[in-house]
Amino acid sequence: MAFFTTQQRTKSGKVESHLRWWISLILSYALALGTWNPTEHHFVGYISGANPLEGFKPFFILVMVALWVMAIKAILQSIKIYGALIAAAIIVAFVYGLAQMGWLDTSKWSTLGWIASIGIGLIIFIGMNASIFWKKMTGVYTTDATDED
Repeated sequence: MAFFTTQQRTKSGKVESHLRWWISLILSYALALGTWNPTEHHFVGYISGANPLEGFKPFFILVMVALWVMAIKAILQSIKIYGALIAAAIIVAFVYGLAQMGWLDTSKWSTLGWIASIGIGLIIFIGMNASIFWKKMTGVYTTDATDED
């Protein structure tokens, strides 16, 4: 369990924990798989019942919309639409390779549903952490566009 809480000190003296990676990964997949998944136990199935405005359904709808707005904002702010499309293309290429090797049967709709849900969760995770990945690779935390660009 020490792997989850391993800490390291940055150049500025700040202590960072690996736990933030795990939390953002869990939250990314909770949002993606909680919205829709092939098991029929998901948010879309919950609100598509008889009356979407009864009980706590409006509250949950607003919470889910807010979470998706934050996730999409993080994705568009960090990797932009092109980065999201490139990430999706890489995921599709990986799945294609698995299918070509015979390790994944893409002829079943449930398999394709899991691939889509897991892929979206991965794109959300990348979007939430892209600036941290970039900082780790280049040493530059973030760059802002200027009027000269």
